[in-house]
Amino acid sequence: MTYKMLVSDLDETFLNDDGTIHEENVQTVKKAAAQGFKFVPNTGRSFESVQKMLKQLDLYDQVGQFVISFNGSAIVENKDNQIIATQDMPLTMAKQIFKAGLINEAVDVHIYTIDKLFIYNVSDSDRQYLATRGVAYVELKTPDLSFLNRQQPIMKVIFEHSDMQVRHQIYDAVIDSVGIDQVEATYSSDRYVEFNLKGVDKGTASLLLGEKLGIKRDEIMAIGDNNNDLKMIKAAGLGISVANGITAVKEMADIVTTRTNNEGAIAEVLNQFVLIGE
Repeated sequence: MTYKMLVSDLDETFLNDDGTIHEENVQTVKKAAAQGFKFVPNTGRSFESVQKMLKQLDLYDQVGQFVISFNGSAIVENKDNQIIATQDMPLTMAKQIFKAGLINEAVDVHIYTIDKLFIYNVSDSDRQYLATRGVAYVELKTPDLSFLNRQQPIMKVIFEHSDMQVRHQIYDAVIDSVGIDQVEATYSSDRYVEFNLKGVDKGTASLLLGEKLGIKRDEIMAIGDNNNDLKMIKAAGLGISVANGITAVKEMADIVTTRTNNEGAIAEVLNQFVLIGE
């Protein structure tokens, strides 16, 4: 099988734990892209936050190269950051999720619009984590969301807390409020519980991009490590877990790399399936 596209999670998959890129990953992505291969970051983050990374990979402002952002809520061509597809969340739903998920004063909440990230009650650990990733945001001083009337469309709402039990409680509170049939709920980075509009996920967006590019499902590889990567890995022709992936991801994947994210797992995949013999 000739693979034409790799959709890749970033944190704990493509990136090292400190937010840097393993040099082997940089070089293999450059080689593959030079041959017309599509390396597509498929991330929960904004496309705005990955521009520095794209520059390192020679993918910045490039025609025919793409980023999938916000867990599948937006597909963007790198050239001029042209948005080619969005699946946004109704404002009333975003407000309802925000209110329901703030179950205690230690929870912080992110609201992503197409071009901005707003955070209420940002925790010290979250602040440090975002700094290592170069993520810019606007800090909200109050829970008043009336300003969002001028900031749409809304891509997703997520909550941060270090305790998994608290994240489960947030999940339950939001689902009780809006209904399981209204949202896609996932966990990521051992700190976030994320909410997108129902039907929006990394896998659906990967197949949609493939369809727009004339790339078949069997020609798409997907690699990830965490809960919000499961549908992407299931959707792809070849689903891959990094060695440090959670158990559910390893069980879903067709193969598991021998390398972790800190050891250049993406380089391993590209050398095995794309840069064969080089």
